[in-house]
Amino acid sequence: MDWVDVLSWGLNALGWFFIGYSVLINSSFLVLTFLAFVDFWSYLRRTDFAAYDETFAEPLTPGISILMPAYNESAGIVESVQAMTALRYPDFEVVVIDDGSKDDTSERLIEAFDMVEVPIVVPHDIETVGEVVATYLSRRGAYNVLLVRKTNGGKADALNVGINAARKPLVCMVDADSLLDPDALLHVSRPFADDPDRVVASGGVVRVANGSDISRGRVTRVRMPGEWLPRIQVVEYLRAFFVGRTGWSRIGGLLIISGAFGVFRRDVLLELGGLATDCIGEDAELVVRLHRWLGDHDVDGRVVFVAEPVAWTEVPVDRGVLRKQRRRWHRGLTEILSRHKRMVFRPRYGVVGLVSMPWFVAFELFAPFIEIFGVVFLAVAVVLMSLDRFGLTDLQLVNPDVVWVLLATALLYAIVVTLASLVLEELSFRRYRGLRDLLVQVLAAIGENVGYRQLNAWWRLTGSLEAWRGTKHEWGDMQRRGLGKT
Repeated sequence: MDWVDVLSWGLNALGWFFIGYSVLINSSFLVLTFLAFVDFWSYLRRTDFAAYDETFAEPLTPGISILMPAYNESAGIVESVQAMTALRYPDFEVVVIDDGSKDDTSERLIEAFDMVEVPIVVPHDIETVGEVVATYLSRRGAYNVLLVRKTNGGKADALNVGINAARKPLVCMVDADSLLDPDALLHVSRPFADDPDRVVASGGVVRVANGSDISRGRVTRVRMPGEWLPRIQVVEYLRAFFVGRTGWSRIGGLLIISGAFGVFRRDVLLELGGLATDCIGEDAELVVRLHRWLGDHDVDGRVVFVAEPVAWTEVPVDRGVLRKQRRRWHRGLTEILSRHKRMVFRPRYGVVGLVSMPWFVAFELFAPFIEIFGVVFLAVAVVLMSLDRFGLTDLQLVNPDVVWVLLATALLYAIVVTLASLVLEELSFRRYRGLRDLLVQVLAAIGENVGYRQLNAWWRLTGSLEAWRGTKHEWGDMQRRGLGKT
């Protein structure tokens, strides 16, 4: 065997590796989609017997403290808090933590909700970095809105201050730029009522608000965005946040609850010491640490996902902002998996340790690296095939079948998986109505896999490299247009 044969064998073997990886990752998403379908089918069958109206009228329903960390959220903070105050739930409070905003976030809240400064002592159950400067209460007693102004310490520190200030047994963490559906708390808190001894945390789905009609802090009509970048993120969120997490929850392996909408038992958060302030993905790290705490202390606890309650959020419309967001997300994932690597393949952590953690390492952490190298391989293979076809060389180093199979498994199969998520959305909640929006979603599913996904892989790859190199992270500011204006 000469060097040409060795090189040809190596290139084709590499191609089959990329093919096998693509089949595995897309097939795993398809399995999650099937599990989500089973879960949705069960949910739809029991909806008529859920008795949410009885829950709303039940005086013993556990109270919820809604924590909203805010930093330079002037554009939409009033609408977001208005939506929170109008939620259907018997006992809740809204705690806004202004983490040293440089704009007029607090001033807008004080004016809109007729707030007055009061000397409330915030306990130090969880150690915090920033100092509380002032606290305000709305004089509209029914709203039960508390504003805590503090020096800047980051989102995790702001949430820890909110946990300290919370007065209810359940804590709901919501991004200040998000809007909740009116019945969201009723739905997301239901697992705590159904299984109060075991459920320690639950999460709802995050959907894209860009392009939708919003009035008085409510999404009145769901529509696809007018720009292609947020359109692609709509289908991306449906597959990852809607279908994927439902599937993981079905088998008891939910590893992540979105920081944009999650509910936790306050006593458990105090046991954990709150959110980590030295990790970029503080919300995801909290859930992983929660699973680790359950396993280490042999506690029979559950972390569940509920697909019905929705938090609507504004996604980036600028590519530069999206790049920083995805780098930050993947850097956070890298730090989390590195910090909790001892959980991988450990039976004491159940499905999370034996299935979820290994899956995230193989198909989330390393996926962008393999995808980028796969794109490079594909480019080289096409060039070599072209040289051979036009008679510029007589060396057929790459089998054309390998290239076509790779394209089919990496692109066509991925598009089919995304379309399956869209079908599941249509069969279950069908938030987007009308033929036009459906066609736009289909085109966005194609666009996500041809160009966007490869660019996103590069951003995620750089995020991991930043984490491993330990470089200083720069958050950057997302210039928001305000919900209802996108």
